[in-house]
Amino acid sequence: MEKPSVREPLDRRQFLAKAAKFSVLGLALPSLLEACARPETLKRKATTGFSISDYKAKTKSIQDEAQAMVGDLIDFQLTSDDWEGVFGFAKFKLRKGVFDGKDVYFIRTDASDQAFATAEKLVFVPKLAKLTGEGLAGQIYLFDSGSPDQPAVFSSEPGGGDYTPARRVHKVTWKGSPRKLGSVAEVTQAQSKGELTVEQTNIIMNAPTVKWSSGELAVDGELKAYLGQGQLIERPDTSGMTVTFKLHECFPQTRYIVTDHSIAMAAEMTKTSLAPGLQGGPTKAEATGRTNVFMNGVKGPGPMGFQPSAFDLAVGDPAWSPYWDHFTYAWKEGKSPRLLKSQTEIHRARDAGDVDEFPGTPDTKGEVFTVNCPAPVKAPNVFTG
Repeated sequence: MEKPSVREPLDRRQFLAKAAKFSVLGLALPSLLEACARPETLKRKATTGFSISDYKAKTKSIQDEAQAMVGDLIDFQLTSDDWEGVFGFAKFKLRKGVFDGKDVYFIRTDASDQAFATAEKLVFVPKLAKLTGEGLAGQIYLFDSGSPDQPAVFSSEPGGGDYTPARRVHKVTWKGSPRKLGSVAEVTQAQSKGELTVEQTNIIMNAPTVKWSSGELAVDGELKAYLGQGQLIERPDTSGMTVTFKLHECFPQTRYIVTDHSIAMAAEMTKTSLAPGLQGGPTKAEATGRTNVFMNGVKGPGPMGFQPSAFDLAVGDPAWSPYWDHFTYAWKEGKSPRLLKSQTEIHRARDAGDVDEFPGTPDTKGEVFTVNCPAPVKAPNVFTG
């Protein structure tokens, strides 16, 4: 795989400016955290080392045990020697849509309906059915018949205040002479004229947007760190219709990608899409899961340079969701950090007074935000601390 060109690095002044602006997230690399975290957190150093070469070797050894969960996944590796970072890659089939006459490109990963998920080879996520409520999902119009080059029609794209990757499926069938439609308004107009029928289903599909009219997900030109300069390995290929993401390990037995955040500063810091429609509503509807992220402790490949995050459930569990409410944990001073492999273990450590729990991150002051982390691969965990 050809490596992307390397972007010019930030100079120190630019870096510190970004650190000061975004340290509120607690999502940066360890160096940024040390520069900006509260004084008491600076005392909480990791007590173990982390060997990148050993971790990669262990990861390679279980490659054959990994299971693809999504039919649109073209290729994947759990790790790679093509770059310094310990993450692997997940190469997806890219799909074309249209929003208000402009091309958008997206991937599909999950669906709330079992028959639909099976037919389309998506992860079946019953929890997503709770997003059929008012204002909890965007719309996607899929055409059962008509022009062979008719793309899916979307009701929103990144940059809009209502954008969300959660899409309620509408099935469109032509009655009259088909023609290409480019917006929800055009679909509605054709429906009012009796030219087609629209069936609003109760199917919710997770369809993150990768490229849209005013931008695209960022590429990491260095490929050294979990966050780095973005979550894509290379730019979306709209000719070959593929896109390649970083692939990360988490507990239990899940490899995931990162596409959207529900609050602006988190999306900008991680260079993912801002999805305001994921903030609050899906959590109240009980359509989300939970991610538990460490900001100190055992060094490793996790988002903040420590152990992998532990999610509430593994991909494929009937109660799993790709939409994760973000919680951050910090080992208390005087406590000996150890590897915690499940949400249950983390909560036991919290209840025992070993770790502090921060809904969201320390500086969001109790506000939880939601991350869209589809999991296209299921594989044994290899991180042992």
